[in-house]
Amino acid sequence: MEAWKFFKRTLVLLVKGGPGYYAWCLFLLCIMAVGLKFYLSQLDEGLIITSMRDQVSWGLYISNFTYLVGVAAAAVLLVIPAYVYHFAPIKEIVVLGELFAASSIVMALSFVFVDLGRPDRFWHLIPYVGWLSFPSSLLAWDVLVLNGYLVLNLLVPVYILIKSYYGKEPNKKFYVPLVLLSIPWAVGIHTVTAFLYNGLAARPFWNASILAPRFLASAFCSGPALVIILFQVIRKISRIRFDDEALFKIAELIAYAMFLNLFLLGAEVFKEFYSDTIHVAPLTYLYRGLDGHAPLVPWIWTSLFLDLAAFFIFLIPRTRRWIPTLNLGALFIVVGIGIEKGLSFVVPGFVPDPLGEIYDYFPNKTEIAISFGIWALGLFVLTMLMRVAIPIERGDFVHSRHREQGPLH
Repeated sequence: MEAWKFFKRTLVLLVKGGPGYYAWCLFLLCIMAVGLKFYLSQLDEGLIITSMRDQVSWGLYISNFTYLVGVAAAAVLLVIPAYVYHFAPIKEIVVLGELFAASSIVMALSFVFVDLGRPDRFWHLIPYVGWLSFPSSLLAWDVLVLNGYLVLNLLVPVYILIKSYYGKEPNKKFYVPLVLLSIPWAVGIHTVTAFLYNGLAARPFWNASILAPRFLASAFCSGPALVIILFQVIRKISRIRFDDEALFKIAELIAYAMFLNLFLLGAEVFKEFYSDTIHVAPLTYLYRGLDGHAPLVPWIWTSLFLDLAAFFIFLIPRTRRWIPTLNLGALFIVVGIGIEKGLSFVVPGFVPDPLGEIYDYFPNKTEIAISFGIWALGLFVLTMLMRVAIPIERGDFVHSRHREQGPLH
């Protein structure tokens, strides 16, 4: 009953706002509408209207999916300091971080959906409705861990927010075990995603046991870097207060994760180039170009430069504790890891194809429009979640029995 009353009041809150709020929502809805238009064309004509072909059957959609699963795992870097080590500054923002993770999973699942050639057969993946092929199918594991992580990152913050709305103390015996469960679950979602690639023995670029640790290390860079930027934007436009120490601690943890990411990347590059077997072809295509094909070479070297620059920015206490350089380093990581785990990771796995052909994939306007539409959807979901969470965190949106209702900002 409490949850239902809370839900009805949030609906009122979501439709009230200033000109900036309405303009932002309208902007996102317009991008979503354009993305939907292109998706309906893709649904009608098939994936042939994209740039994907038999030679490269995964493209921008799966690149975004891989990146966003890592972004969603970023909540762990907030949960561990907050609930395991009781670091108070981060505990103030951990609820917002879990909602950010939930919106990231919504986008990740949406990218998988638009990549399906026959989305009408999606019901086959629904447990007890279709044939999930569990536990033999890694796809079945991915369906379970991603949806389970989405539930965890919605259930815990929504429970805490409802209790805060009614002025009640949340029951730690209920939510703390769920929060702690989300730690190995976050590791699991990216590990299973890595195994989807790693288990393909015919693709030597992906078939490396080091892939899962690499995924986790890069995930603990990209997601927290986005959190640093996003939370400063939220603080500026919503007037919510939290200590800069939370951002500085996240930056310190990113420095450790980036060291691991660069070390594991270097180990993989050394193994391939030093052994110089036929399996070095995908990595050669990526870093040097192969038989005159080099569309990704400038991208991967840009990514490497940005990752190294960000690592040194976050490694030095003075630069990671100065907001301008902190934001610069975070931006470098968002772009650098986005390139590294995006097309620069997915496409080389298909080069060359089994017949020795090299197909230079680059997304076309259909894929780009649909991808922008999904990112707009994720930001819209995040906006709606923050629209409710932030007033509760500020104490502006509470039950009338506990405080006279303040203005809705």
